[in-house]
Amino acid sequence: MDLSLLLSSLPQPVSPAQPITSLLSSLSDLISSCPDSALLSVVFKVKQLFSGADCDWRLSSTNHSTASEQGVELGYLSLSQALISRCSLPLADDDVSSVAESQYDVIRLRVQAVSHTLVSLLRVVGKSSAEGGAESKVGGVSERILFTVAPDICVFAVTHFQVAPWSSPSSRSTAQEVMGVLLEVGPWTDSVHLLVGDRKHKEDGQRCGAKGILGPVLDLLQPQLSKESMFRSESVKLVFSWALLQVTRPDVSQYLPRLLPPSLLLTDHYRPENCILGVRCLHHIVLHTACADLRQLNRAEVLYHAVFRLLCNSQPQVTQCVLSYLMDLLLVLEKHPLSPSTTPSRRSASRHDDVLRMVLTQMEGEHKLALRRVYASALPPLVDRCGITVCRHLKRLERVILEYLELSDPPDETSRIHILLTLNQTLQTAWPRVNQRRGQQLLKAVLRLLVDVSSDINLKDSVKREIFDQSAASIRLLDVCSNRTLQCLLLQVDSSQCSKDILQVLHSAMTKTPT
Repeated sequence: MDLSLLLSSLPQPVSPAQPITSLLSSLSDLISSCPDSALLSVVFKVKQLFSGADCDWRLSSTNHSTASEQGVELGYLSLSQALISRCSLPLADDDVSSVAESQYDVIRLRVQAVSHTLVSLLRVVGKSSAEGGAESKVGGVSERILFTVAPDICVFAVTHFQVAPWSSPSSRSTAQEVMGVLLEVGPWTDSVHLLVGDRKHKEDGQRCGAKGILGPVLDLLQPQLSKESMFRSESVKLVFSWALLQVTRPDVSQYLPRLLPPSLLLTDHYRPENCILGVRCLHHIVLHTACADLRQLNRAEVLYHAVFRLLCNSQPQVTQCVLSYLMDLLLVLEKHPLSPSTTPSRRSASRHDDVLRMVLTQMEGEHKLALRRVYASALPPLVDRCGITVCRHLKRLERVILEYLELSDPPDETSRIHILLTLNQTLQTAWPRVNQRRGQQLLKAVLRLLVDVSSDINLKDSVKREIFDQSAASIRLLDVCSNRTLQCLLLQVDSSQCSKDILQVLHSAMTKTPT
């Protein structure tokens, strides 16, 4: 049909004599086939049409049969899909190349126009649902229409309210408005409720509460979540991760077979931002899924091996996410090394040892300060988790401690402070294995650190105080480990050659009893 003829055939307001199903079908065909130059005009005309027509007529059918009511629902679904399809993002040629930003300019304008039209449609349906309409069945039709169109509209809104190359402040604002109106007119309280619905349903055959749309949303995303197409579309991973991170325990378990594969694909990508996003998704799954469900079908083993190899990654952000993730996953795979049911004689090598060994291997010789900070901050909780089994790694741990105490890490000395914490935890746990030779080596490293820090005029007083306190604790513990032989050596220190700060640290170390 000619564009001008069709537009002229849509008066304001529309006559109730025209069947709504016929009009919805015509509008869907028009929006899908109209040229780009006329699209904004057509979308604006549709917005005006639904803003001015009679409320009951916009949701009514020629008769009240089930098939006719389904026709109205499908008509609104077809119209919303036609509108949303004209805002589809272009696909990259492959998973390596990116879409030119200039291709997104026209998308931003379309998103704003389509968002305003979708808001009008949602308000029409929401108003009828609230008022009940002129007939008793209109409210039911209105609610079913909402559940029918909600998945597509949700995906559209989430896609375009992201801070991304294809969005602008204006397009993000209108997309946020679409999501807000969807929650306002529907029976949902927030985005989590929108996805999972009510967990408690009414009894005695009464109507159930609000249904969630996570399943239909995943159905819409599924064709693009394959290895071949996921990274050609920049938006699908963001929509998937947004939906996943909204869902919590116990709903994650229900969709676990559909959530794990895309998350694993993200962790396997070469781009750090995709890898981090995948690890975040897997970490969320681990935190919000029952341990029994993760151990079923060896899922936890797969999750461990898929991410363990990323410890060799040279990106600090990736390494930090991986270490945090592994600390929680290890408690799913095996018992806590310090649990009462694990006696010292039964503490065989475990995955905790594998992770600690890999971390120490990566720390040795690492020259990037950002990575050194990440590894050093992860070492205290890992050593604390391993407990007495850290004795298996004392030689390598000693080399790492000596190396990291020697190199400065301005301005906050993060690495040195965490290494001192690691040293103190190790001494408290594995003190019988710290002989006099090892104790003297560590004492020399701590004293050199004190000299270095006390002479650094650029360090903050709070940083110096933290280092001095931890160093004093280390000296006390080293003295105890060596049967007080180090105290004799410290008494031989020439006080005239030491600064006031160092003397205070030594005095504190020698006068206080270690805990």
